[in-house]
Amino acid sequence: MSILLDLLLLLFTFIYVIATILIPVQLKKRDKITKFQARKAVHLFAGLAVLSAPYYSWPGFAVILAGSMTLLTLLSSKKSSIKQLKELYDSIGEEAEEKVGYLQGPFHYCLSITILITFFAIFAPNQMYFPVAGILLMIISDTLASVIGKKYGKRKINLPWVKTTRSLEGSLAFFISGFILCFIAFTFLGVTNPINQIHLTLEIALLYSLITSALATIVELISPSTWDDLTIPIATVIIVFLLTSI
Repeated sequence: MSILLDLLLLLFTFIYVIATILIPVQLKKRDKITKFQARKAVHLFAGLAVLSAPYYSWPGFAVILAGSMTLLTLLSSKKSSIKQLKELYDSIGEEAEEKVGYLQGPFHYCLSITILITFFAIFAPNQMYFPVAGILLMIISDTLASVIGKKYGKRKINLPWVKTTRSLEGSLAFFISGFILCFIAFTFLGVTNPINQIHLTLEIALLYSLITSALATIVELISPSTWDDLTIPIATVIIVFLLTSI
């Protein structure tokens, strides 16, 4: 019975992810939204599928889902012979990805989710609040920081070693939203413990949230923009997990 429920959850999650990709692509094709808006919509909504990961009785299904999306983004290129994959690239691809010819940012984004979900599915399936918190940071906080930074960023932070510029306003948006998201993840999956996760106290959830969001903000600041979808969640989650394991 549990396997059947897992398969149903996997099916519904696949449908959800496909919808969150197809809708922005179609809106972009009809010039209803910009390429930037389409990319951010896919980045935000498709990634929320990770919230299903703790609910599989066999966490391998979550790995299958993440791995499938990783393969999809890798195959989406301007030279793809599959029409839908070429349309996806044309709709959300950035100028910086022209040289590599595929969706490098979304590929790193999906790859980081796959790596984290696989790691915790194998070594700590009862502590899924760690990867969920880290991935929510990448999904929402990184997107919010980009939007706030572009629209309201006045105080620039120059980072010549990574050849990029951040804004104080964007970084603050990342930290504040990250803290809130982490606290929600640690509280819902750890404190109230609706599923089989290791229980956390509210004080520990607050501490984990503060450490995770602060560390992620630092990692986001020093990471090249083409690699932050990998560096932010993986570095943050692994370091925090190791610190809490000491």
